[in-house]
Amino acid sequence: MKTNSLHIPRRTFLRGAGVLLGLPLLNVMGASGRAAKALATAQGDKSQAPVRMASLFFPNGVWKDKWFPKESGADYKLTSSLEPLARHRQQLMVFSGLDKKHSHQGDGHYAKTANFLTGLPVRKTPGKDISVGGMSIDQFCAQQIGRMTPLPSLELGVDPVVSGIDSNVGYTRLYGCSISWRSPSTPVAKEINPKLAYERLFLIMKARQSRASRSQPTDDKQALLDLVLDDARRLRNQLGRDDQFKLDEYLDSVRDVERRLAFFSKPDPSPWHPPSQPHSDIAAPKNAPKDHQEHVRLMLDLMALAFWTDSTRISTFMFANDVSSKNFAQLIPGANGSHHEFSHHQNKAEKYEPYAKINRWHTEQLAYLLDKLASIKEGESTLLDNSMIMFGSGMSDGNNHEPSNLPIVLAGRAGGKIKPGRHIASPSGTPLCNLYVSMLENMGTPVQSFGDSSGALSLA
Repeated sequence: MKTNSLHIPRRTFLRGAGVLLGLPLLNVMGASGRAAKALATAQGDKSQAPVRMASLFFPNGVWKDKWFPKESGADYKLTSSLEPLARHRQQLMVFSGLDKKHSHQGDGHYAKTANFLTGLPVRKTPGKDISVGGMSIDQFCAQQIGRMTPLPSLELGVDPVVSGIDSNVGYTRLYGCSISWRSPSTPVAKEINPKLAYERLFLIMKARQSRASRSQPTDDKQALLDLVLDDARRLRNQLGRDDQFKLDEYLDSVRDVERRLAFFSKPDPSPWHPPSQPHSDIAAPKNAPKDHQEHVRLMLDLMALAFWTDSTRISTFMFANDVSSKNFAQLIPGANGSHHEFSHHQNKAEKYEPYAKINRWHTEQLAYLLDKLASIKEGESTLLDNSMIMFGSGMSDGNNHEPSNLPIVLAGRAGGKIKPGRHIASPSGTPLCNLYVSMLENMGTPVQSFGDSSGALSLA
């Protein structure tokens, strides 16, 4: 029997066989509930849904002629590299003129990547005394509000950490593998295996322990959703029609991810595998897809699910380590070669055209994530409305390793605190950290300054 008087806490789980599966925001978790009020107060916002923040990093900069709009304000024209985002134009803020002054003092990529979210100097070192100057914005925010969710933050990527020294510039390669830093010398490990990220997110390890106690065969890997279906059915019978739809939509999304993970966990049917080549993903996790785009989208799906269930409100994602030599030939016609080499285009058309196509591919993946977030309803708004998704690189022109005029896009409305749909052309040299100050304010974790900031960018 459905009842209009049902109220359940915001932090509610489906349960079964020792497994917990977080629920999305439902109407019965309305603002009348104490949990929802507490969460809204914690972020300094009277709205029902919390604000989520993600930072997405892509390597090797951009071909600027096809990235930055010439017009500023609301009437700007999307360039070819940004065209995949056209359907989300009214949710976008495109920036130009942003800079990281402390990156000007370092050669190559590493002094631009490691401080992408700190804005402070990166110590030149072979690895014994690493420092990125301070805590990254995601970890600062997690330190303030991470206690409100099961996971303070979620760090994702696709490439393994690389050790050793880049002898060309004298920096440890570790700097190119991390954008999230708990302290100046402590990077936060990113999860690159979608299966393991899934298990961490939904506590499926408990399910395995439970199956082991029941002496189930190890190859009978029961899906998490199957273990909580009875509880889901009982809850569904008590919900109104709108909440039933939301619950069904959410469970369908969980099932979709489970099916895709199961597919890529099976042995490759091909009887022959070519030997690993230099710069290939020889250290990729066992259960990761071999298709780069599928790997990326699985991780973005997991980020969306984490935000949807309020398992965390803070996440980072690296499309690849910097100095990435990934070959996009199977994904992009005409891009047969090293991404890093294309970024050193030397103003040659045969290089900058594929370089720009790779830039466009990355914005296509951002559009995929925005599609997902925009499709998830939260009351009268969407998950995208209640998010801030920052997307960009630690340098502009990869040919010169420029840390000025950074390619940065911010998507979402932060619960109505941001007025998107504009190209913000800031004066040359404006600190990127000015944007971070504004983002922290919108997350309910205000600061007077962050990194090398000189103020706050106006986003409203």
